[in-house]
Amino acid sequence: MIKILIVSVILLFIFFLIYAILPTILIRRSGRGIIKTIHAPAIALTFDDGPNPEYTPQLLDLLKKYGVKASFFVVGSKVKAYPDIIKRMSQEGHTIGIHHYDHISSWILSPLRLKKQLQMTEQAIKECTNEKVTFYRPPWGSFNCASLYLSKRYKVIMWSHIFGDWKVAKGKNGLLEELLQTTEAGSVLLLHDCGETLGADRLAPRYMLKCLEIYLQEKVNRGTKFITLKEVNF
Repeated sequence: MIKILIVSVILLFIFFLIYAILPTILIRRSGRGIIKTIHAPAIALTFDDGPNPEYTPQLLDLLKKYGVKASFFVVGSKVKAYPDIIKRMSQEGHTIGIHHYDHISSWILSPLRLKKQLQMTEQAIKECTNEKVTFYRPPWGSFNCASLYLSKRYKVIMWSHIFGDWKVAKGKNGLLEELLQTTEAGSVLLLHDCGETLGADRLAPRYMLKCLEIYLQEKVNRGTKFITLKEVNF
């Protein structure tokens, strides 16, 4: 009985390695089928995990204040819960992409469930915006064997810079400095406007927003250009 259990665990690990871990490593290292930077004399600000009823409207106010357009990878169930925020994003010229219907890793999704996550989120976005959904970013940047095939109708956007801003400690110490050091044209910056996902701190977006305002004030005044993904010629 113990031997059977050990063999079962080993086989399960091998399956998980082949189905989830190795595809993620290979895709992210090779860059095959994904986009990490943009070919433009500008920076792309992207935000994951929203919409959040408290922080996303504050973020939209901030972006509007500085005349910056950004890209949002949204969770479909939250789109359903807060459709007015999504409508505002669209009306103000931001790009809206898919971040699964539930904030769940592709590692634990079967191909059928992954397909459903994509379809349900796309439908939720379309119901709010009446716009074509072009972009997709998997939660945690994780893939499985079927990810690139199932998402081939979208442009899969990763990032060139990630800051750990889902933690309050990072927002208080280090985030602003790292943001200010990000000056390269073509960069894709990943930040979070919701702290409700696994491993995140609920108050983290509050500190992200404080740092982001200083960053935008500094960069916009110096002439740095920010663009949304739908402005990029891929």
